[in-house]
Amino acid sequence: MHRFDKSSLPHHLAVIMDGNGRWAKQQMLKRIVGHQKGVETVRLIVEECSKLEIAYLTLFAFSAENWLRPKTEVKALMALLKKFVRSELGRMMSNNIRFNVIGNRTELPADINAEISAAIAKTETNTGMLLTLALSYGGRQEIAGAARKIACDVAAGNIKPEEIDEKTFNNYLYTAAMPEPDFLIRTSGEMRISNFLLWQLAYTELYFSDVNWPDFDKKELYKAFHHYQSRERRFGKTSDQLQTGMPTA
Repeated sequence: MHRFDKSSLPHHLAVIMDGNGRWAKQQMLKRIVGHQKGVETVRLIVEECSKLEIAYLTLFAFSAENWLRPKTEVKALMALLKKFVRSELGRMMSNNIRFNVIGNRTELPADINAEISAAIAKTETNTGMLLTLALSYGGRQEIAGAARKIACDVAAGNIKPEEIDEKTFNNYLYTAAMPEPDFLIRTSGEMRISNFLLWQLAYTELYFSDVNWPDFDKKELYKAFHHYQSRERRFGKTSDQLQTGMPTA
């Protein structure tokens, strides 16, 4: 098991959970079985991150582009999502976890939105980790939506164009109340971010695992954290500046 310093874990961990279908194909099983197995991994990783006192965990569960998948698979995924939210509510309460969703919820079925709203309301007073599912989410769509909202506020006279800066723009995003991710994990060996948190990942450390999501266990999570702690996060500065506290001038 890889060792790491529990005092310097990422404050906000984001995960692209990839490889459910690939795992199922390797096992000669239907794709939905891979997704079902993937839910078990979600449960394990959520519980472990909560134990490690990671403040924010954001999981890319269903992208805006995933609606283009075969209707039978989308229907099965929606049923699995509804079951997950309902079945995990008790566990979230017992582990003091707050529940959150980002993305275009208007595209989700009404019954699922009802489950989501109930879970968010039930857990809103919890004080532990914030678990966020990105559902019907796309980074470009989020940025375009923020630009539209800003344009409307400018037209209404609520904000002046010269007042728009990065902080202002950030306030119009789904993640306005959240810090940017410190660390992104993507499983299954794909080395891209697939339209996920495009604005928010500007200075995030990226980690790509060859392991498919259903096989991503506690050992693999610890391995990823070990890599994270070997990185030097400079945010545009030099190593000397970080080590000596030298000014930027």
